[in-house]
Amino acid sequence: MIERSASGELKVRLSSIATLYLARQFLVAFFGILAVFLAVIFLIDLIELLRRASGKQDATFAIVLSMAFYKLPLTAQKTLPFAVLFGAMYAFWRLNRNSELVALRASGVSVWQFLLPPVGAAILLGAIKIAAINPLGAIMTGQFEQLENRYLRMRSNLMAATSSGVWLRQVDSSGQSVIHAGSSRVGRNELELKQVMVLLYKGDDEFAGRIDAESAALEPGQWKLVNARFSEPEKTARTMPVYTFKTDLTVARIQDSFSSPSTVSFWELPRFIASLEATGFSALSHRLHWHSLLAEPLLYCAMILIAAIFSLRHTRLRGVLFAVAGGIATGFVLFFLSDLVLALAHSTRLPPMLAAWAPALASSMIGLAVLIHVEDG
Repeated sequence: MIERSASGELKVRLSSIATLYLARQFLVAFFGILAVFLAVIFLIDLIELLRRASGKQDATFAIVLSMAFYKLPLTAQKTLPFAVLFGAMYAFWRLNRNSELVALRASGVSVWQFLLPPVGAAILLGAIKIAAINPLGAIMTGQFEQLENRYLRMRSNLMAATSSGVWLRQVDSSGQSVIHAGSSRVGRNELELKQVMVLLYKGDDEFAGRIDAESAALEPGQWKLVNARFSEPEKTARTMPVYTFKTDLTVARIQDSFSSPSTVSFWELPRFIASLEATGFSALSHRLHWHSLLAEPLLYCAMILIAAIFSLRHTRLRGVLFAVAGGIATGFVLFFLSDLVLALAHSTRLPPMLAAWAPALASSMIGLAVLIHVEDG
């Protein structure tokens, strides 16, 4: 569509039909490649879970199959940037092969104009992923981890953080104990609980007693309770200045037992982070995950720009091979750098926001710079 500007210059603008056509070409390629990724991932996960389940009688094939299905959204979300990258490359290659991009360029449409529809579609995909796919994936990932802990790892989560405090669960040869505390203080190798209540059970469900204490400190091999009041069924309660009972818990085990970030919905993450930090535990992993989700639409835009670098000008076989190799190499480099930055955020004081947004921002700026050099050079 040709328009005349206020200064009298003629400008070419994409029509709505062309805009929808370009966006549709990208989305069709994206969903096709994503379907291939999902099929391959499902088969690989199923084979790996079958290997891990060998020798475990309770882990039947039906359970392993359901575990592979529940795990699929978790691994699928990690491949979405690659699906956007390869989907955009394939869409641009097809448009180039059919001379459609040549016709657009000849009519005066710039590269920035025909990149806008795929970029807009990528932003929409990122928003849908955050708002809908992630919450559904969190539910399914939670189901997968429950089945994995029950049938493959033979363990369960030890601790949960809520608005009312923290809950701990430990199991030993005599039974299990459920510990609740109103607040906690966590150090590198120490844990202190305040306003403690301990419920003691014989076996799985036979109530054996209750302990109320002013505080409890986790020491190597034991809990040390201060000003404890011990109550047992049909017995007189007794008060002790110090009371100890055995445990095999450590601060590291407790910290690792929290719900993983991938099992918490995007909409629930801020509240979960607040609850976790209010109890004194680190919420760094969950905060990093939240910012990484927010940065995904920008990361998808960067994938479109990088795809344009490798596929807009190549129509011969050699050019196609170069584009595919360059796209694969770029994707793996970005994946490696993203993991490296997140690892640095875990091990150093790199701010979570910077660590989560840096890969998307750097990829976008590199893509823009190279395209400006190639197209407007």
